[in-house]
Amino acid sequence: MKRLFASFSLLPLGATALLFALPLSAWELDPEHSRVSATVMQIAPDGPIPRQHEVRRLSGSANASGTLELPLRLNQSDVVERLGPLPPWLSGLTERPMATLTTQFPPERLERLEVGESLVETLTMTVRSGNNVRQESLPVRFTKRSSAEVQVTNAERVALDGQALMADPTLRSVMLLLGYEQIGDEVPVRLDALLVR
Repeated sequence: MKRLFASFSLLPLGATALLFALPLSAWELDPEHSRVSATVMQIAPDGPIPRQHEVRRLSGSANASGTLELPLRLNQSDVVERLGPLPPWLSGLTERPMATLTTQFPPERLERLEVGESLVETLTMTVRSGNNVRQESLPVRFTKRSSAEVQVTNAERVALDGQALMADPTLRSVMLLLGYEQIGDEVPVRLDALLVR
């Protein structure tokens, strides 16, 4: 599970992955209330320094069979804000998907939930980043807040493999831009998303 978002996670820091676990017919992610946050432990000469990052405005909708495809772009993360204005030759990169997550969930199970009830489902996530493809399982908690809203969070602690993040060429480039030459072995990640219809 620590490897889960290694390939796309760090978008701002990866991200996550966790989040994208939400596919249901007639349901879609509310970008204003859907994000993944991560804590990177920067290894500095004076000791480790925790740094917070987010991938925001997660968006995607599920087809009738419950399949969700979620592209993740650099401009959804706080990386661009931290770096400031980018040179023209780099600005176009922020719009391109740096990774795409695909997962599937049985929509009928979500439909059967009563308001206030929760469901923990282990989803299979396929993450594509460049030529790399990873497939991992992720326990996700769905909590029905109303007939039209479902809160989605990770069902247990999730930590990305910091060394795997730094080994990915794309993510390493982002980390170096942020000034991270070395990070800790674990990058805890938290999902907080809202499905609406």
